[in-house]
Amino acid sequence: MFVHLILRIVSTRVLGAISVMVWGLLPSPSFAQTDAEAILRAARVNPLGTQIALDAQLRNGRNKTPFQIVVDGKVSYEFENPSQALILDLGDDESRLTERIGSKNAPVRPARYDERVRGTDISFEDLALKFLYWKHPKIIGEETIRSRRSWKFEIQAPRGDSQYGVARLWIDQEGGALMRVEGYDPQGRLIRRFEVVDVQRIDGQWMLKSMRIETVNPETKKVISRTYLDVLGKAGA
Repeated sequence: MFVHLILRIVSTRVLGAISVMVWGLLPSPSFAQTDAEAILRAARVNPLGTQIALDAQLRNGRNKTPFQIVVDGKVSYEFENPSQALILDLGDDESRLTERIGSKNAPVRPARYDERVRGTDISFEDLALKFLYWKHPKIIGEETIRSRRSWKFEIQAPRGDSQYGVARLWIDQEGGALMRVEGYDPQGRLIRRFEVVDVQRIDGQWMLKSMRIETVNPETKKVISRTYLDVLGKAGA
């Protein structure tokens, strides 16, 4: 999913793993004492609080699609050939994803949620980070992901508007970073997985270097396609 995976792609505190998503330091009590909804609310806060533009690319097999990530209140993913911008606005109660082609802006409707972005393994729904707003999240355990002790969340998708039935999230207990996201179909079968594989420092801030997005065949449980999202550095550097 992430893509906030994509928004949080430019986080300030990855603390050793994924941050495509970092929000600020969170307390680290045991999961039984933790407010799951409060953690997700923190995840929806703009991770930078400043302006930045980054050069990035999507890699799918031999295909590479360059684009820019521009953070300026909202997060914009800007593509060329053809020109297209996908603009993410994380509100208090919902996220809004808008598509701009030329001079025309239009909201991305639920009917398009399962469409792929530029033929990759990322869907419009993933990019919109809708799972951060689903109701009644539960912390179901703790696991270590890439040496980071993490809470394991499970959230049921609302009926009718999602290609997913359930999402599972792993959130770093120390830094609040999303370590992994898995999306399951309504029958409870894994169909997509997002995981940060490398991070980097840019202007003294930790942020994403590379994220892996995998599409899984729900029948065979095998990965059938894979996309990497790479942050190459500051735009114009």
